[in-house]
Amino acid sequence: MTGRLLLIRVIVVLVALLGVNYVVWRWLFSVSWDAWWIGVPLVMAETYSLVDSLLFGLTMWRLRDRGEPPPAPEGLTVDVFIATYNEPIELVMDTARAAQAIRYPHRTWVLDDGNRAELREAAEAEGIGWLTRSADWAGMPRHAKAGNLNNALLHTDGEFMLILDADQVPKPEILDRTLGFFTDEQMALVQTPQWFVNVPDNDPLGSQAPLFYGPIQQGKDGWNSAFFCGSNAVIRREALMQLGISRYAQETADGVRRALRASKKVVEAAQADLGPDEQHVREALDSILYDLGRAKRSLDRGDALFDVTYQFQQRLADVRRQLVAADLSALQADLAVIADLEGGLIELDAEFAADAGADDAGGVRAGDSVPVLSDVAIEQLAGRDWSPLGAVQSVMTLVSAVDVDRAGEAQPIMPLATISVTEDMATCMRLHGLGWRTAYHDEILAIGLAPEDLPTMLTQRLRWAQGTVQVMFRENPLLQRRLRWTQRLMYFSTMWSYLSGFAALVYIAAPVVYLTVGVLPVQAFSGDFFIRLVPFLVLNQLLFWVVADGRPTWRGQQYSLALFPVWIKSFTSAFGNVFLGRDLDFAVTPKTGRTDERLRWDLVRPQLWAMGALVAAAVIGVVRLAVGQATWLGAGVNLIWVVFDLVIFSVVVQAVRYRGFTPATDPAIDPATVPEVARGGASS
Repeated sequence: MTGRLLLIRVIVVLVALLGVNYVVWRWLFSVSWDAWWIGVPLVMAETYSLVDSLLFGLTMWRLRDRGEPPPAPEGLTVDVFIATYNEPIELVMDTARAAQAIRYPHRTWVLDDGNRAELREAAEAEGIGWLTRSADWAGMPRHAKAGNLNNALLHTDGEFMLILDADQVPKPEILDRTLGFFTDEQMALVQTPQWFVNVPDNDPLGSQAPLFYGPIQQGKDGWNSAFFCGSNAVIRREALMQLGISRYAQETADGVRRALRASKKVVEAAQADLGPDEQHVREALDSILYDLGRAKRSLDRGDALFDVTYQFQQRLADVRRQLVAADLSALQADLAVIADLEGGLIELDAEFAADAGADDAGGVRAGDSVPVLSDVAIEQLAGRDWSPLGAVQSVMTLVSAVDVDRAGEAQPIMPLATISVTEDMATCMRLHGLGWRTAYHDEILAIGLAPEDLPTMLTQRLRWAQGTVQVMFRENPLLQRRLRWTQRLMYFSTMWSYLSGFAALVYIAAPVVYLTVGVLPVQAFSGDFFIRLVPFLVLNQLLFWVVADGRPTWRGQQYSLALFPVWIKSFTSAFGNVFLGRDLDFAVTPKTGRTDERLRWDLVRPQLWAMGALVAAAVIGVVRLAVGQATWLGAGVNLIWVVFDLVIFSVVVQAVRYRGFTPATDPAIDPATVPEVARGGASS
């Protein structure tokens, strides 16, 4: 263990002890129940922040720096995928040319989801492969980038795939520096950082994410939880195909299980209607219930799905034939009884037929003989219960209706996850669930283009957040039994962080409420309060400082609060999509520079309202202090809080005013100018 990791662990333990001590004390002794409407939300927000801090500490506990990568084995086959939709053709071709120049033998493919003839012509003219969706995708769900990659997987055959976004220009050594990790036969994926060449030093849009593409991914790597980030990653085809096939089998088996459960209810309902004289029918239905149970047990044992369903349907067909034969025998007996019944056939004269409306119904004339079932015969036939046979037919329909061919999809096997607008996290979580390993290699091996204006940045952040929250709702990692508990927490920590928007609302409201109307959300600003809170806050920041190891992290901390409307929208829109069936529009992040010269203050209107409320509250608080309606301690603490919030929100003002990257020269993206590792300094 290195000295730095030991120091990190000591600080993590202290932060956890101090944080738990503070929050427990707050709940038990410090909540202002007289002002519960602000006191309870505040302590809930503090509890949220403590959980966030504990998850961060757990992530850092096993921070792993892999150092120099193993040498790449010779003779591997690699496909380089460049996913594109509507990006400028020259931008895509710059990336494709750089990909073609990668030193390790490979094949380069442009995956053109826009199906542009001019891009195909440009790629093929330079010997670069070009792929678009097959005709099977017409009229089917497209699944955005995941669908594009899934289509390409079935049209290529490389053992490994390097996945790049259209603007991520790879270095020539990218495969030499990553393929060596795959000498571990259980290694499914190697992720490298995303670093952007068009970001100024002050990074007003928070694009570089040096804390995530560094300590956070390294920490997750220590728990075998480093995950796929959509680009700049090498993936083993075998792992993806195993995932696709296993998911297909699992989801089909789940469909059969649902059909078996529904079938059991149908049969039990039919049994409930049986009379005491229908013992043969009851026995037939009992045999179906037994077969339903046997089919379920076979699935649980892992027996072949086709064999289970085929055998069950054969047994069901036998029971159906038995019931049909029994019904035919009963019908023949009924007809024989009807023929012998007195009054079974009634002669109707013309007058009776006219009264009965027979002329209208069948043109009966006077003197005709009309065969009509008597009341006795009608009662006898009406008394028969045909529902058992209907129940059997329903069971056969339910089981046979399971969509084995996935008629609603372009292809039955979908290796990359399609459950969210981002394919990366869910795919990697499923790979970990199958027992595969992943690695994070902290060396910049591809460089890209970050958003150059606020609208583009907000589009990108919203999509990332929506995709993450969708995965949380659909496949909550805490409920994934195949994951180790540490892996569950590593995935959950990323999802948990996107709930910070709700806590931010409380952190804005609390000082405003006190400074304007004097309502204190805590019982008192006592010595007990400060002696518990201040050390926790100081050590928490110290942990960030030690973990960062010289990387700039302040901008990321600002945006975690300043983008609270985006985080809240991501939660509500993903909830509406998953649980209410509402559409969730997918927007590709534009790769071109800004064209709108307006200052888009409208995009940060909630933040501006928050800043206005904070400033107004500060003014009112000072006035209340001057006239003796507030204490120096209470007003001072909340004024400091207001200043801190305003400093946080100042980043959105910079973002609105940012006019795009203007380098001293106008370089193309040149890999030679990029730092070797994400921290921009020393070797990893």
